[in-house]
Amino acid sequence: MMAVSFERHGRLYYLDPGGHSPQVGQLVLFPTSRGAEVAETVWPPSYVSQEIGGLPVCAGLATTEHVARNERNRKQRARILMAARRLARVNELPLKIGAVDWDDSDEVATIYFTSPTRVDFRRLVRDLARTLACRIELRQLSARDEARVLGGIGPCGRDTCCSTFLKDFEPVSVRMAKDQDLPANPMRIAGACGRLMCCLKYEHPLYQDFKLTAPAVGEIVDTPDGPGRVVGHSVPADAVYVRGADGRRSVCPKASVCGSRQAYEKSRESLEGSHPPR
Repeated sequence: MMAVSFERHGRLYYLDPGGHSPQVGQLVLFPTSRGAEVAETVWPPSYVSQEIGGLPVCAGLATTEHVARNERNRKQRARILMAARRLARVNELPLKIGAVDWDDSDEVATIYFTSPTRVDFRRLVRDLARTLACRIELRQLSARDEARVLGGIGPCGRDTCCSTFLKDFEPVSVRMAKDQDLPANPMRIAGACGRLMCCLKYEHPLYQDFKLTAPAVGEIVDTPDGPGRVVGHSVPADAVYVRGADGRRSVCPKASVCGSRQAYEKSRESLEGSHPPR
């Protein structure tokens, strides 16, 4: 298996290398519905531990002709993008042009945009078709799809998940943030798209499983250093914070802390009742 990207630091796409062995940075041909497109090798062919089927097969190494065609298409996309943004301003349409796809074989330009309301863009399509002399298609994107197409940097300082490796958007709720003791402040838990961060989903099952077996905050427990009260949890460390009778706070591995059997069964019943089977 190998990984390629159509843009520098863009989303990764996985390929079956077939009989080819490109190196990092080498240009290859990625099969698409519009024909082979030029992509840059980010991860050279490597063996993986799992059997992965259904991957597109690398169509070969890019030649000078392929690279020249790719450069012409890149310039055409930039030209269409500038024209679309200019004509959207001229027509005073409340929309934001995000990205452009160009099919040079059929001479079709697909323009992606976002808008807070419904927009009558028929006049814009006519103006674009007359200016660019090609067929125009406009498609509206959601906030998450816009972030995926445009890319960006997340609060973690890395490229956004949706623009690199994430393929499907799974439901994310504020409850997931609360279960992970994160602040309910939208500015802290929202991604570049303005919606809840997709990464809230990653560690949520770990927090759910931890709370099924860990003593609740406020519960009296026995520790190797004597009895104390649970004052907090550290899920990544699989430990609990305990304050002893002398007021000292210590970190104890969850396995070394024993709470009452009744409290354990009560917390497990309440959590299992709100925890859907997986």
